Amino acid sequence: MTTIQVKLRHSGVQGKAGTIYYQITHRRKTRRIATHLQIAPEYWLPAAQRIAPAISQTPEGRLLRHRIEHDIASLRRIVRELDTQGNGYGPDDIIMRFRIMEQRITVAESMRREIDELTNSNRLGTARNYRRALNSFMSFLGAKDIPFSAVTESLIDEYNGFLIRRGVVRNTVSFYMRILRAVYNKAVRKYGIEQTYPFQNVYTGVDQTRKRAVDEQIIRRLHKLDLSWNAALAFARDLFIFSYCTRGMAFVDIAYLRKSDIQNDMICYTRHKTGQLLCIRLEPSIRSIIVRYEKATENSPYVFPILTTDDRSVAYRQYLAALNNHNRLLHKLSGLLLAGCKITSYTSRHSWATAARNCN
Repeated sequence: MTTIQVKLRHSGVQGKAGTIYYQITHRRKTRRIATHLQIAPEYWLPAAQRIAPAISQTPEGRLLRHRIEHDIASLRRIVRELDTQGNGYGPDDIIMRFRIMEQRITVAESMRREIDELTNSNRLGTARNYRRALNSFMSFLGAKDIPFSAVTESLIDEYNGFLIRRGVVRNTVSFYMRILRAVYNKAVRKYGIEQTYPFQNVYTGVDQTRKRAVDEQIIRRLHKLDLSWNAALAFARDLFIFSYCTRGMAFVDIAYLRKSDIQNDMICYTRHKTGQLLCIRLEPSIRSIIVRYEKATENSPYVFPILTTDDRSVAYRQYLAALNNHNRLLHKLSGLLLAGCKITSYTSRHSWATAARNCN
């Protein structure tokens, strides 16, 4: 019979926080596991072996509570495994296994490794998304890292509530959860962490958003607009029409499109998002837009005057700035079209897909 208790060792200094420790008793042998977890004595309930409700819901109290729950669950699992093996064991064997488990990789460390791998693979957009998810989760944790075994169902439920209270929309909540789940599942496979399915109670789908497509009349109206008075608006319009005519080419692919991608009246490029090779016939409507900016890109390897460097990190920052500016200009163009019409960089993609579907 093994008993596991959570206790507080009081500090010898008056008014200083005490330190949590775990007491393991097995066959009349008792050992202690020291931790770095600290709490003021007035916030500890020794009889219940838990944190007082007064601080259990604060960021620090919540993290402390989850860490204790995770450690006790890990110790009980170790005891069950040792019991199942049927060999004799003592409290020192339990502690040894627990220490090995403690040394495993943490959530933030693992996510940073993923971000580095994505960055080295030139998947800068995905790396940026992972960084956003990490920053959000660390904000919830109070900037304190935790081991993967501490990622429990209750912790994820509380993170979900944290995001909702902050007014984060449902699709963004799902976006963060899907990234965390992917990192967690990879850690389960890679480091042998026990799979507890902590994300089963949170939403990880995608809600339907506002219709982004516009009909062909709007595309024609935009194409015929006289924008000779504003070169920036004319460039934004041309990129929008170029995307539509190239089967909804994404803005990131337009920005990185090179002159070497155009050969034998074909545009062949690799999608940044998927790595898929796509080829498009160079129709007159596409060629006329490319020719319009040949002078501006005379000394550049790129088709359009968006990027000015081959340096990956600098080029990516230029792309992000250009995308923001492009959408700002498209917002202005929306005001020149029909009332209530709103176009963004995504609209050309969705409009092409809708037109293609309507034409079978």
